[in-house]
This record gives sequence, C-alpha cells and structure tokens, in this order.
Amino acid sequence: MTADPMPRRKRVVGLGGTFRPASSSERLVRAVLAACEALGAETAMFDGPALARLPHFNPEHAERTVEERELVDAVRACDALVIGSPGYHGGYSGLVKNAVDLLEDLRADTRVYFDGMPVGLVVTAAGWQACGTTLSALRDVVHAMRGWPTPVGIAVNSVEQRPFGADGVVADEGIASAVQAQARQIMGFAFGSSA
Repeated sequence: MTADPMPRRKRVVGLGGTFRPASSSERLVRAVLAACEALGAETAMFDGPALARLPHFNPEHAERTVEERELVDAVRACDALVIGSPGYHGGYSGLVKNAVDLLEDLRADTRVYFDGMPVGLVVTAAGWQACGTTLSALRDVVHAMRGWPTPVGIAVNSVEQRPFGADGVVADEGIASAVQAQARQIMGFAFGSSA
C-alpha cells in the first residue's frame, strides 16, 4: 500500500495598498496573509508599489508586461485572495481597480475569474461611511467575479482607530480578532472547496 502524497499547501494571494509603501491597508492585508501562513498557507503579496508598476488595463491590447503576467499567474494558481484598499470618496482606489480589471484575463480559464474562491476584504478609510461603502463596493466586485467574500470583512476608520503599535504590528484587539477570524474563514473555505 502506497502512502498518500502530501496535500498541496493552499496558496493565498494578497493585493492592495496605496502608492505609499507600508500603508495601513497594505499592512492589514499582510496581517491577514500572516495569519493564513500560521494556518498552513503559502502566500504572496502584491502591494501598492507593485500595483503602481502595472500599466493601465486596456482590454483591446493582449500584450502583457512581466508584472502583469506575474499578478495574473499568481491569482490563476491561488486558492484564495485578500484584497485591500483605502476608501477614496466612498469607493475603492483606482490603483486596486486597475489590478482587479487586469484579472479579466482569467475570464476564459477553467476556473473563471474567482469562481468558488474565498476572498477576504480589507478597507481603511477616514470615516465610517467610506468604510462601509468601500467594503460594500468590493463585495459587489467579488460577487461579479464569481468569488465568495468572507463573512468577516475588515473595515478600519483611520481617524478614530489606531490599528498598529509602534512596531507596526496590529495592536488593536478588535482588529486583531477580525484579522484572525477572516484568516480562519479563508482557510476553512479554501480547504472546504477541495473536499
């Protein structure tokens, strides 16, 4: 009797942030990825500066840069996503939208877009209204791309909350709890989808 091969580790891709390295939305996505790693995942991050290197998505041109291919291939091969964005005027940022628009390249795949994939969503905004509307907008996009937004969405009001300590680690207990809960849901849904 032969032993069963080791199951492949689940792959979770994070994308998001702003033009500023180590923005709060980027750090929160990284926190969710770290929590997924602690649960056994392999992770990859496409942060704001990486997203800024992507040209404007143009569906009329099939040519892709190395950076565009890296993002599309990473999402194509992953089991789950974490998308993080600042809330700009009640919606998600153009930087994040451009990256998500590029994932139109997944439309003809066997797994179309995010079909059946858990997607964790993270929003930071300077006010509760923008937190809510941005999180809702991202949920709508994930649904349109056939993904499953996790029940736990993370929305941080950067005016009223201080999520990080001086060391850059999530220090707010409520936010840390949401990060852990979202990671558990991502990993639980990702493992459940392969059963």
